[in-house]
Amino acid sequence: MINSIYVDNIIKTALLEDINYLDVTTDYLIDEEQENTARFLAKDDGILCGIDIALRVFRILQPEGFEATVYKKDGDELQKGDIIAEIKGKTRTILKGERTALNLIQHMSGVATATNKAVKIVKGTNASIADTRKTLPGLRPLQKYAVTVGGGRNHRYNLSDAAMLKDNHVDAGGGIKNAVAKLKEKLGHMTKVELEVRNLDELGQALEAGVDVIMLDNMSCEMMRDAVEITGGKALLEASGNVTEERLREIAETGVDIISMGAITHSVKAFDISLKIAD
Repeated sequence: MINSIYVDNIIKTALLEDINYLDVTTDYLIDEEQENTARFLAKDDGILCGIDIALRVFRILQPEGFEATVYKKDGDELQKGDIIAEIKGKTRTILKGERTALNLIQHMSGVATATNKAVKIVKGTNASIADTRKTLPGLRPLQKYAVTVGGGRNHRYNLSDAAMLKDNHVDAGGGIKNAVAKLKEKLGHMTKVELEVRNLDELGQALEAGVDVIMLDNMSCEMMRDAVEITGGKALLEASGNVTEERLREIAETGVDIISMGAITHSVKAFDISLKIAD
């Protein structure tokens, strides 16, 4: 699902940042022809994501002779102690690529695990869990892929994907009616319009303007329930702002269609995975 050119560029940038011109420990300690086997091990329970990308790190460092046996694939539920994959290659390759590979797979698995937890909390309601543009610079496609592996859905990838009017756009664009009308004059028929609203009066204006998606920004659950009733299916409703794990189920039960969460990408805890030499 992820462009291989993008993946390779990310990995090469990370390797250059980490190795620079020499690994003074590995290159001086380990014979060039020495080989070892190592295993990726889960040290917690959660959802795996990024194993192919982690393995790609080693294949870039060692284009020939590197071998991998994969026991768990992206989306699998991991239990503490599971062997995810076993690799065999030059010891220098394993030691030089270890940190970069772990940084990527730990972060992506952390995003997938956090997303999956949120998805399970809202299960049985109308709401789906979506990410936002609150991603780490340069890692957006990896993070958004990880969200889908965890069972979530992607919001727009970037500013070119859809028109989204937030409060500053509305204020700078002369109000809701004027801003939406001006946009619709220029947008192609394939581009959707989303509008952020702060209260029920703005919700009414949004419905009159005929937008496709309405973002309910930092609303109470009581106000969101009213918004669902007023909207009556004429637009998709997205809850956003102050979405915590504690409030998640209550928000979902208001009847909104989408709950967007920045926390599943911008402040997620890395999933604990280790790489241990086995022989």
